[in-house]
Amino acid sequence: MSAVIDTGSNAFRQLDHDELPGPAQLFDMSGKVVLVTGGSRGMGRAMSLAFAEAGADVIIASRKIEACEEVAAIVRAKGRRALAVSSHVGKWEEIERLVEVAYEHFGRIDVLVNNAGMSPASPSSAEVPEALFDKVVDVNFKGPFRLSALVARRMAEQGGGSIINISSISAIRPQPSVSPYAGAKAALNAASVGIAMEYAARGVRVNVVAPGAFATDISRAWSDPEAVRMRSASERVADSREIVTAALYFASDYSGFTTGANLRVDGGRL
Repeated sequence: MSAVIDTGSNAFRQLDHDELPGPAQLFDMSGKVVLVTGGSRGMGRAMSLAFAEAGADVIIASRKIEACEEVAAIVRAKGRRALAVSSHVGKWEEIERLVEVAYEHFGRIDVLVNNAGMSPASPSSAEVPEALFDKVVDVNFKGPFRLSALVARRMAEQGGGSIINISSISAIRPQPSVSPYAGAKAALNAASVGIAMEYAARGVRVNVVAPGAFATDISRAWSDPEAVRMRSASERVADSREIVTAALYFASDYSGFTTGANLRVDGGRL
């Protein structure tokens, strides 16, 4: 006879011992509040709308409030609550304001998706201006680190939550033209593991998604799209919607034993 072990997982406490959740239940976000930075376009937009479709209320944050409001209107049309917030994630004072506004409006954040980023290319490492270097680090590492730290502490107080940091395959397979970006994302990967270990016993999970080449606004600036396409074993770039299931997996209560992980969504980057 096998012993019944208390896993401590909230996701399974309402199920019979032999009952398995169906696909819809696995990704059900009903009653959850999700904050997505860079949520008004590209992968962020796709994730914002997917979370709403799964039943979540969504906070859409980016620098351009009009774009945030546009996505918020779509979320509301799906029958969910939405909040649009203008915020520059590279500035700590704006991050702190974003957190305060979010908690004032909804009272909690169950899922945080640090998606906002920038990856400008430079001809060489020697030609990267200091101001650009600082901006890249601010947006891709300093901001997500601070937002994760502030929200993780509050999530722990409310009983748990999930933080999903959108990194990049560049942190693992860096290209010379974006070495500051690659370095900032590598730093985010390391910090994500540190924060994951800090809060794991308090029900807060921190995981990383590392996308490869996606057909977003950034792709319009690629100097050689064909070369980018052929860096993937799949020999193509991804649609923004192909990030969605990775985010839903990490957000789901049923992935409660996964923290400090890094999931590559890169088509088999060579």
